[in-house]
Amino acid sequence: MRFQWRGANRREFTIAEIRISSASWRSASTKARKVSQAFSLVFPAERTSPAIFASPHSGRDYPDRFFAQSQLSATALRSSEDAFVDLLFGSAPEYGCPLLCALSPRAFVDVNRCPSDLDPEVISGIAKPGRKSRTRQGLGIIPRVVGDGRLIYRKKIGLAEAEQRIETYYRPYHEQLSRLMDESIELFGQAILFDCHSMPSKAISDISFEFGKKPDIVLGDLHGASCSENISGEAREIFEAAGFRVGMNTPYAGAFVAENYGSPSINRQVLQIEIDRSIYMDEKSISPNGNFRSVKQAIGLAVRRLASIGRRKLSLAAE
Repeated sequence: MRFQWRGANRREFTIAEIRISSASWRSASTKARKVSQAFSLVFPAERTSPAIFASPHSGRDYPDRFFAQSQLSATALRSSEDAFVDLLFGSAPEYGCPLLCALSPRAFVDVNRCPSDLDPEVISGIAKPGRKSRTRQGLGIIPRVVGDGRLIYRKKIGLAEAEQRIETYYRPYHEQLSRLMDESIELFGQAILFDCHSMPSKAISDISFEFGKKPDIVLGDLHGASCSENISGEAREIFEAAGFRVGMNTPYAGAFVAENYGSPSINRQVLQIEIDRSIYMDEKSISPNGNFRSVKQAIGLAVRRLASIGRRKLSLAAE
């Protein structure tokens, strides 16, 4: 039976209400919270799972200087955010998993891009664009456009400023993520990174899917290159059991994090999770809708079972 959030009361919750409700998972099961300028990291009281949950695009700390440089409104800039994904997956530390969240906005610096993906159309002093097609589309490490193609900047920024953003926000995030992956390998013999995102509803509105309706969640494993089929298949079953329609790799198979950290042959697994924004938020106002708490609850049920994937495999190996 499908989870009943569709057609629910559409009252929009305030950010304050959501933050209060999200505080419930910061309990005795949470050991500590590490906050830097670049990221927030919540540790469990004890690492009992090789799984790591990360939200690279939910950051909403917008520098005043960035607003001054941009020709867009705050709401338009936030349209690139995977808004509230950090809250949807906030229960991860309860189940023995660290939760890493970037704090810098995606429109300001995108931590899910290669550091060489520099766009000469937005950064002065760059001779050639990065090789990735995303950079040519304006979605490099310093994005030129927000998700719907609107130009962000009034004029180009300097190379020194771009490099400063990378050093201040991008590199610390990846250094911490690398440490968490290495820690999982050391403790458990494997690392499973669930890279958590949300997608605009229009990104999947014109795509034909096997079950005739658009999915609520799209899992991306780079078509098997970043995550073993056993784990991605089990994750799909877990989300379906929680009431979601689930697609695989279309239209999002994975980006830099999956490409850079995923290597199943050496027990480094990365599975990207994309949630349709329309099921939990109003995409125009960028505010949680009346379904938010129900979706968050369903995601929490899935998180509990995702955390057990590697834990169960280890217990069987020990026997």
